[in-house]
Amino acid sequence: MSLPKLSFEFFPTRTPEGRAKQVITRKQLSQYAPDFFSCTSGAGGSTREGTMQTIQDILSEGIAAAPHLPCIGMQPQEVVDLLNEYKALGIRHIVALRGDIPSGMGAGMDGLFYANELVSLIKNEFGDHFHIEVAAYPEFHPQARSAEDDLNNFVRKVKAGADSAITQYFYNTDAYFRFVDDVQGRGVDIPIIPGIMPIASFSKLTRFSDTCGAEIPRWLRLKLQSYADDTAAIKSLALDVVTEMCERLLREGAPGLHFYTLNQAGLVSTICQRLGY
Repeated sequence: MSLPKLSFEFFPTRTPEGRAKQVITRKQLSQYAPDFFSCTSGAGGSTREGTMQTIQDILSEGIAAAPHLPCIGMQPQEVVDLLNEYKALGIRHIVALRGDIPSGMGAGMDGLFYANELVSLIKNEFGDHFHIEVAAYPEFHPQARSAEDDLNNFVRKVKAGADSAITQYFYNTDAYFRFVDDVQGRGVDIPIIPGIMPIASFSKLTRFSDTCGAEIPRWLRLKLQSYADDTAAIKSLALDVVTEMCERLLREGAPGLHFYTLNQAGLVSTICQRLGY
């Protein structure tokens, strides 16, 4: 029986050295037959050129590519023009996002504001050409007014035409399965793929998690803190925790795994090998 599909996320680099290193990283990860490689893009077009370059690199390596498209502040025609560029490159997969609100922008700003508006626009302009991936938040978006409001926002994106979803990373599998149950109870039947963040550094993890609202379970936070600067001990525990979480997710029905690689192959490769890929 074949294993569920994997996908891997990268972010655009600013230097030739970073680009060359990314080529090596993707070559290492391509051995796991990923469904696609995705590439992030800064809101407001801040990394659009780097994203386009990375997407072209991925395509040249013979792997399906999925660019992130944060719509916040973009005009509809600007989105259509960018999607036509992607279509001309042979792209069939888009990660449709609201994106972070750039500093100085807010309510009343011009252009698109919500991800469901972006999904509707893609569907209206391109039909079924693009597979549309949206974001999901098992522990709820940090800016959501309430858990109920966040679930309703997700359902709106799906009803606008999303084909599947990738979650924010988490370390509590119960939160994922509860989220899936909750949205299925609201008529959502698309695949919801868990986003997986390997733990390389406790300080970086806490910084990321505080920003995006992902919870580090108290026992794990205290255990990692207790290791202080013992990077070998942190790596060993983190690999065990994340691998066991992935095993449970796949065993209990998750349709695949999406790894936030941070442009590094080592930890992701180890986890994939432990899972039998």
